[in-house]
Amino acid sequence: MPSPKRRKKPGRRLVIVESPAKAKTIQKYLGAGYTVLASLGHVCDLPKRNLGIDVENGFSPTWRPIKDRAQVLKEMKAAAKGAELIFLCPDPDREGEAIAWHLAETLKIPVEKIRRVSFNEITKGAIEVAFNADPQKQRIDLKKVEAQHARRLLDRIVGYKLSPLLQRKIAKGLSAGRVQSVAVRLIVDREREIAAFRPEEYWRILGRFAPQEIPLAAAVEALLVSMDGKSLRTSAEPAERALADEVSAREVARDVTRHRHAVSSCERKARLDHPPAPLTTSLLQQQAANRFHMTTKQTMRLAQQLYQGVEIPGEGPVGLITYMRTDSVRIAPEALEACRSLIRSRYGERYLSSQIRHFKARKGAQEAHEAIRPTDFSRAPENLQGILDPAQWKIYQLVWQRAMASQMASAQLEAARIVIEGGPYRWEATGLVMQFDGYRKLLPKKQEEEQDLPDLPAGTPMAPLREGTVSPVQMFTQGPPRFSEASLVRTLEKQGIGRPSTYATIITTIQDRGYAEKRDARFYATELGTLITDELLRHFTAVMDVGFTARIEEELDQVEANEIPWRKVLEEFYAPFARSLTDAERKMEDHRTQPEKSGIPCEKCGREMVLKWSRRGRFLGCPGFPECHNAKPLPRQEGDATPQTPAGDCEKCGKSMTYKSGRFGTFLACTGYPECRNTRPVPTGHKCPKPGCDGDLVERRTKKGGRRFYGCSRYPACDHVSRSLQNPEPPAPTGLEQVDGT
Repeated sequence: MPSPKRRKKPGRRLVIVESPAKAKTIQKYLGAGYTVLASLGHVCDLPKRNLGIDVENGFSPTWRPIKDRAQVLKEMKAAAKGAELIFLCPDPDREGEAIAWHLAETLKIPVEKIRRVSFNEITKGAIEVAFNADPQKQRIDLKKVEAQHARRLLDRIVGYKLSPLLQRKIAKGLSAGRVQSVAVRLIVDREREIAAFRPEEYWRILGRFAPQEIPLAAAVEALLVSMDGKSLRTSAEPAERALADEVSAREVARDVTRHRHAVSSCERKARLDHPPAPLTTSLLQQQAANRFHMTTKQTMRLAQQLYQGVEIPGEGPVGLITYMRTDSVRIAPEALEACRSLIRSRYGERYLSSQIRHFKARKGAQEAHEAIRPTDFSRAPENLQGILDPAQWKIYQLVWQRAMASQMASAQLEAARIVIEGGPYRWEATGLVMQFDGYRKLLPKKQEEEQDLPDLPAGTPMAPLREGTVSPVQMFTQGPPRFSEASLVRTLEKQGIGRPSTYATIITTIQDRGYAEKRDARFYATELGTLITDELLRHFTAVMDVGFTARIEEELDQVEANEIPWRKVLEEFYAPFARSLTDAERKMEDHRTQPEKSGIPCEKCGREMVLKWSRRGRFLGCPGFPECHNAKPLPRQEGDATPQTPAGDCEKCGKSMTYKSGRFGTFLACTGYPECRNTRPVPTGHKCPKPGCDGDLVERRTKKGGRRFYGCSRYPACDHVSRSLQNPEPPAPTGLEQVDGT
């Protein structure tokens, strides 16, 4: 009887991922038959010292191994030689696909050995499914690679061509980017909107009504909404009429007491508040910024740690959330089942939505991935306290709560509205009461204080209004707010600028380059950022156009979908860009060789100092350089309060004062720091208008919101404040001042 044939022992298999943390987690699930190595991200890029793109030859790129990856590539090449199969497992997006392609090319892996494996979560089940998939489906997606390469080439062309131009025309060390420059433009445009805004005063009238014939009924606080049939301004939104000053407001407040009022209608309506969708990348960044004051960079770093694997006692490294770079709101069917089962057992049937909720993705979203969700819903946040560090735990809790809430029942509210009329006046009172919290049990909302209104049938007479029951309240419209990280991300996404995976890089880059700075969690355009934006807008209209930048993103999506060739995107971009570049070389103002005179003498040699630019902004420099090296800072331009005079000497030690920037704006500080810690506000050139005071008006900012106002330099001896230098008189001391939000 012939002996049975021995089964051939499989050769060793090599797996390549991006990070050591991811490698450690995957190795645990794959076992001893696999060697898992980390590429540490990209292994190839365009050369640093030249463009690296043959424009005349179809935009052919030259890819070079990254020097810092030499040892890693050496180890991977050695491991690849004896491997039976090589599984390339970078992240499941365009960038990951490009890394996989570069690995295959650089390591010279035969096509038959390559398996491109991707997964949305790093769990045992997901890894097994991905590695055991049909080999025909484990191919590198060349269209994804082309889309990523097209993006990289566009960015290189813009950066490589524009940066030297800015360095020649403005200052050494400057740089520009295709997407980042548009993001800076958004901040500069907002800065100008704020500067152009002029607040409008208006007054609201509140009345406290008591039902005349129902003594035990609660009083109703109502807002005057119309007079003589015309709507009255009660918010920042314009209306047919407005009480524009205190005189007219108090006149109306007196007149309403002369009229009898009665209820004209009382209605109650049931209202449903549906839960929000699970998190996408941009929503995660916005929520983390709003709730935890985290930067986008910090949020993505923490989310990546949770995705790649965190050490859990008794289990080793465990991937806790799905892939964190996504604009999809979809959750896989098996995960939905687990989520809904947990809601039922944890909160009861009543808290489970009657049907599976499906959410609509925004236009242009790539639905290949899932939304960000826990890999195991049964790992409740409270079970991971003390295991995750506090910052990781906050992000995990946010992901878990949003995913769970998305399948919970809607909150049930009752909205009430009472209309009261008397003479030419119409008042409205609104109330809102929660009947059933639903998803809000897990995801409480910040909302207006609940107010339950009494049931008052139409015709119910109200007690006469008296002076103490009518309150005129002064209001001011508020200008557009400066961008926070959350609102900037929201705007980038809404305008189609960049992709979720690029937002953190965009926001970090514009700050690193000194084009925008963050103060009190809000972005301010720097003087340098404003100058560069203006020059680029003047000479590179298309590059700086928000709509054009968004169309480029759409075209890259079309490349991935095999709808247009990648070279066409570059060809259509490059021709007009090259013409603009030629024109800019001739026409852009030369800020380096033609500096602006300052009118300030150099204290070392007597020459008139000039305004020069550096990559850190504008400064005063002596034109006698290199014989005279004198240079000193110049204050930022910040609206009305911009100082235009030398900083002067310190009254405590005699050394010169210099301009510094802090959380609440520009201030003067002694150059003798730390020996002398003297500081003082920057004078505006306006004297304090308070009778008997010889102080100066100085710019200050509120602690909450960073809003600008002007106070006396002699504070606390003089407590004068005003909102504007044009009208430095203080507002009337009604004690009722408020600021209306927008």
